Amino acid sequence: MGGVLGRHDSHKRSLHGSKLEAKMVDAMQQRASQGTSLKSFDGIIMKFPKIDESFRKCKTIFEQFDEDSNGEIDKEELKHCFQKLEISFTEEEICDLFEACDINEDMGMKFNEFIVFLCLVYLLNEPAVSEAKTKMGLGNLESTFETLVDAFVFLDKNKDGYVSKDEMIQAINETTTGERSSGRIAMKRFEEMDWDKNGMVSFKEFMFAFTRWVGIDENEDDDE
Repeated sequence: MGGVLGRHDSHKRSLHGSKLEAKMVDAMQQRASQGTSLKSFDGIIMKFPKIDESFRKCKTIFEQFDEDSNGEIDKEELKHCFQKLEISFTEEEICDLFEACDINEDMGMKFNEFIVFLCLVYLLNEPAVSEAKTKMGLGNLESTFETLVDAFVFLDKNKDGYVSKDEMIQAINETTTGERSSGRIAMKRFEEMDWDKNGMVSFKEFMFAFTRWVGIDENEDDDE
């Protein structure tokens, strides 16, 4: 019986996830139609220190959401915060975003998962989200999130909302012309991004890889 329930829950979860993912892909395709200012993968790497600094400023927002100060945000804390800020997200939208960002499926959003959550809130630029951005104090983070969206658009050569292995190799080759190791670098970076190993990288997976690349660990704390 438990097994059947488990399968049902994961099916329900994947349905919610696919609905949210479809919205993200759509938002990314619209953004891709505007083009990207980046010319190489090195251009992304050069921005790492600034992005890292900006990510760490999210800690204050994270601590406001983490009501019991246990280092992670659960679904109820997320709902409370949205109610407090009078942000008109439906319960389903909050749950979908929470489940999309709780990549370890442990029912708690850690700091690195929270950064991905904020960036997805930024990407899904609907009226409710615009309202949320202002009230959550995301204004100052917009340029950082825009840089990350720009980086994904640079990698997504065919503008389908996903990055494939070939697109990653192409992006690295544009940077390291003639270097023999470029294929290996591309494959390593791609494997770091392709969390579910399905051969395609979504914006969410890209964001999780990015938090690791700039040094934000899932057990991040202020004592480091």
